[in-house]
Formats: sequence, structure tokens, C-alpha cells
Amino acid sequence: MSQSHPFHLGVALDGAGWHPASWREPNSLPQELFSGAYWTGLAAAAERGLLDFLTIEDTLAAPTDPYVAEDPDATDVVRARLDAHLVAARIAPQTQHLGLIPTITTTHTEPFNVSKALATLDYTSRGRAGWQVKVSPSQQEASHFGRRTIPGLNKTGREASANSEPPTFVRDLFDEAADVVEVVRRLWDSWEDGADIRDVETRRFIDRDKLHYVDFEGRFFSVRGPSITPRPPQGQPVVTALAHRDFAYELAARGADLVFVTPTETNGSRVLADVASAADRVEREGERLRVYADVLVFLDTDGELGADRLRRLDDAAGRELVSDATVFTGSAAELADRLEAWQQEGFDGFRLRPGVAVDDLRSITEALVPELQRRGLFRTEYPDTSLRGLLGLATDVPNRYATGTPAA
Repeated sequence: MSQSHPFHLGVALDGAGWHPASWREPNSLPQELFSGAYWTGLAAAAERGLLDFLTIEDTLAAPTDPYVAEDPDATDVVRARLDAHLVAARIAPQTQHLGLIPTITTTHTEPFNVSKALATLDYTSRGRAGWQVKVSPSQQEASHFGRRTIPGLNKTGREASANSEPPTFVRDLFDEAADVVEVVRRLWDSWEDGADIRDVETRRFIDRDKLHYVDFEGRFFSVRGPSITPRPPQGQPVVTALAHRDFAYELAARGADLVFVTPTETNGSRVLADVASAADRVEREGERLRVYADVLVFLDTDGELGADRLRRLDDAAGRELVSDATVFTGSAAELADRLEAWQQEGFDGFRLRPGVAVDDLRSITEALVPELQRRGLFRTEYPDTSLRGLLGLATDVPNRYATGTPAA
């Protein structure tokens, strides 16, 4: 590639697609939506396109539109989903290079279990695991567990939710999430590299001196450790978060490697400045936080313009699509222009949300990627490296508990 700043491109998968009527499209395979073959097929397409990673959306409640008050008894939208981590585990042996980043909530899950699950995914994927951190501020999700009361949020538009002061309970959930990320990272380090010596002659499987208690005591929970899973192949799998405003940027700056943001065509520089300010406020140390722009895409095909497809899907849904991210309709060349302009502003990469999963992922890999390659912006083959290496993150991650390693 000719450019000095590598071009990074991932895709965000959410069921049949990010449009609520996407499951009705002829190629959407609704009968296969909950099969392993459906997800491995999407992953294979992403890997053929040499994409950096895919993320898998998840919640602990039936999917709903966060910006629209919906009828809870509606039957014309997908009201079910699979577990994102288990989907990633199914995809792992069917892929070789593609990063796998499931969404796991921090609100109703135990950090010890999250750490173990993601470390296992890193082993089964041979160093390609990541985690999209998610907070669960809804009453519906809390009611499934019955361990806490969460007031829940009113469904509002993007600008209102971005400009209003969040309720105290929301800030508490984000503070809790930061603690969860910290504990998960400590648990990944609780085994030093080489702690599992597996010496048959001396009958020593573990070097106990290389296992460490994490001894975390926080406002929301305490965890002693160590993990029962050896340190992941990457040392620290890639941690990501979606963020739209100050306190969410701070969560990402405190514990993530990269943050997904939702700029418009005109406010990209301001979003980058806001993320940088958040990193300064939390006094982030070490590697800088990478910033990826999210875009929801409906790409032109030989048979239909993306804008016409979006209008048709809106008509089928009975309302106009509302999204936190910029909604793009047009050709692969026009999208490449937009992404290249954002890259020149300073964005580190991009995560595309296919409006219709099967159709728009195909257009991303068969039209957009070749266009980027023609411009010398995108790779023509995968390097032999981990997900951290693929994303330009440090691959030799120090263990905070190892002798000679500065305390975190």
C-alpha cells in the first residue's frame, strides 16, 4: 500500500442487518438466521474481503430500536438473537485471519466469567479475539435477572440523548463498566507467560510463582483471582467500545484499545477532539486510543440504487430509519471518497454497518474493497499476525504482574 497511515476496515453484524425490515429481503435467509451456517457464511465473506474484524451485536433483551417507541408485541420485526460470544466461538475454527469481536455487557455479567470466556476465544481463534464492551441501562434487561433495579431510559432522538445530562444511574453503570474492564484485564495478566510449564518428569503443570491474585476491591464488586485460564495468546485481547458522548468516551479512554464513534460528514474533527479531551481527563497512559468511525451503509448494486433500497425498506417497516450513525446511500466509489476524507481528518479506521447483512456485506467486499485497493488504500493480502498486530497495536504486551514490569 502506498499510504503511510494503514487503512483499517471492519464490519458490524446485527442479525439480518441494521434495518428493521432487512430480514424480509430475498437474500436475507430468515430461515437460517439462527443457524451456525448463516454466521459462518457472513464471516467467510468478510474474510474474503480481507476485513480487519467483525463485531457481533448483542443485548440481554429482545432486539428493539433504541430511538423509537415500539409495540412490544409487534411481530413484523426480529425479536430474537443468539449469544454473540458463542457465535464468535462457532466462527473461530472456520476463519484464519479475521478478528472476532463479540459484544458482552458489563451490567449483568461477572467479570471473572467474561475474562475466562474471552481468553478461551483468543485460544480457539489463535489470537484473534476482541471484546465490545456494552452497558445495559434498560429495565427489560434488569428484569431478566432480578438482582437490581434499573429505572430505564426514555427512547429519545440522537441529539436529545447526546446533549442531555445523563441520570446518575447511567453514570454509575459506566463507572461499573470501567471497573469490569479493569478486572478482566487484570485477570488476563494473572497468569504470567510460561506459567503453565507442563513438565511431566517433575510432575509440575503450573509454576505457582507465576500466578497472581488480582485483589480488586471496588465500589461495585470485589475479585480475588487469579484466573483459571492461562494468559491469552495476545496477552491482552483487543477491547473496544461504542461511544457517543463525554462519559462514554471516558470509559473507552480508561480501558479500551479502540473506540467506535458516530461522526457526521461535518463534525469529524470535533468528535476526534472530544475523544482526545476524554483521554486527557482520565489521564490515559500507554498506547493512544484508536478512533474508528461507524457508518450504516446501503450500497448501490447493479439492480438497485442504495437510496431506493432504503426507501423501499422504510416503506416496508412503516417508518423512516433512525440511527445513531451516519446513514450512507450511494456507490462504492462515493463511500470510498467519504472514508478517505475521514482518514485524512485523523480517524484510524472504519466500521461499516450493513443495512442488509447479506447484500451490503457482499457489496462491501466485492465493490468497496476493490475500489480501496485501486486507490492503494487497502491491503491485498492478510499479514501473518494477531488481531492486535492487524490493527497496529503492540503485540508484545507487558504483564503487569511479571517481575520487572511496572505496576499498572
